[in-house]
Amino acid sequence: MLGFLQRGGPAIWAISALSIVTLALILWKIWRLVMIGAWSGAATERAVQQWSEGDIDGARVTLAPRKSLRARVAKAAMATHLDPEFSEPEAREETGRVAKLELARARSGLRALELIATIAPLLGLLGTVLGMIEAFQALQEAGARADPAALAGGIWEALLTTAAGMAVAIPASAALTWFESVAENVQADMEDAATRIFTRYQHDPSLAQAAE
Repeated sequence: MLGFLQRGGPAIWAISALSIVTLALILWKIWRLVMIGAWSGAATERAVQQWSEGDIDGARVTLAPRKSLRARVAKAAMATHLDPEFSEPEAREETGRVAKLELARARSGLRALELIATIAPLLGLLGTVLGMIEAFQALQEAGARADPAALAGGIWEALLTTAAGMAVAIPASAALTWFESVAENVQADMEDAATRIFTRYQHDPSLAQAAE
């Protein structure tokens, strides 16, 4: 491994550091999404269904101990609806504010992965270009005594950085796409839950009376 790093020059050291950062980011992001309940939506769906059926107390009891992203937004929507100090537009605005904060938590760290996926191949290309320059400089100095085998060896060593850069960028890009899809699913579920809560509130007079 040390020999591989020495052949690649400074660029391969930078790419190696990025690979460690990438792995740490991916593991941290998975742990973070688990902790904020990005894959926990059953309880929220059950609570929204209870709300739609008119069981206000049951819906709030179901959500009370939940701390997932979806549950926080659903609780905010229900709480603002039942609070007489909030008009309907104000309730929608407050729910939207909570949803934006929760989505920001779901998307935290994605910019770093996006940056790594962009610059890792560029670092690899830079290392390759620098290596090719050194190889052709050696060829020029050798003149007629140039050894094709030595030139080929210099070129493949230079190409190592391109391969290393792609090896880091590909998993970073794949992880980024996956995390973004998780965030999009969470956002869709939040919007669906909020819409169902607001719709039920608008068309069910008993809920309007409960809010009063």
